[in-house]
Amino acid sequence: MSDNLPWKTAILKVLTEQGEAMHYTDIAEVIVDQELREALGATPANSVNSIISLSIREDYDSPFYKAGRGLFGLKIHQSMAPSVDVPMGDAIEEADGESDNMIIQALGMFWLRQNVYWKSAPSILGRQQVGADTVDFTDQRGVYLLHDRRDVVYVGRSVDRGLGQRLFEHTQDRLNGRWDRFSWFGLCGVDDHGHLTRPLLSCDSNLIIHAFEAILIESLEPPQNRRRGDSLNAAEFMQARDPEIDRRQTRDLLQQVMAKLD
Repeated sequence: MSDNLPWKTAILKVLTEQGEAMHYTDIAEVIVDQELREALGATPANSVNSIISLSIREDYDSPFYKAGRGLFGLKIHQSMAPSVDVPMGDAIEEADGESDNMIIQALGMFWLRQNVYWKSAPSILGRQQVGADTVDFTDQRGVYLLHDRRDVVYVGRSVDRGLGQRLFEHTQDRLNGRWDRFSWFGLCGVDDHGHLTRPLLSCDSNLIIHAFEAILIESLEPPQNRRRGDSLNAAEFMQARDPEIDRRQTRDLLQQVMAKLD
């Protein structure tokens, strides 16, 4: 049974038991695994990051400290932690929210084509982690890639039409039989209620260059790149299977059984 603790109380419990700094995504995962909250929202990792960052920024007596990029711990454990040099730019960015100034706000990697019920406006479903609310990315705007297994076969963009419609078009055109997975990089973020936010439109050329460099590294995984794209701090989502597929499979199975009985 869930304890349904307030976010801050749950975070304090996890960090106290851990005894050292953790990445905010790992903190969120422990909260989910230990069922410390009933309602997780659509972006539990973002919630953890925001609560800790806000506490550090606005509360002089905050129990938290920043140990590194995305890493947070409790001040009572700080004396036992190894010293980490945090660049000033990273400190400012973290204090303001890790993705506030990023072009790419959300992404999905190697999602299965078979997990989507394809129609003219399909539901492109995902969740940030197990237990989080499902988000529909059909209206997402950004860049997408079609894969044949892990090989990229096509790169496209969703600008005037949403991601769902663009992908559906590729189930009808010459690319239909040439892809079984897709990845996407979206300009729209996700709020706590699971709704897509507006894209960040004002940005300089350096941000654009960094973002697309990060996209290529993240999607193509070239062997000479030893780390992920430095500019890709967007929240990653895992794909969720459209329940309509299961409903239709169950209906078809029942129809087959009834036909045999007749």
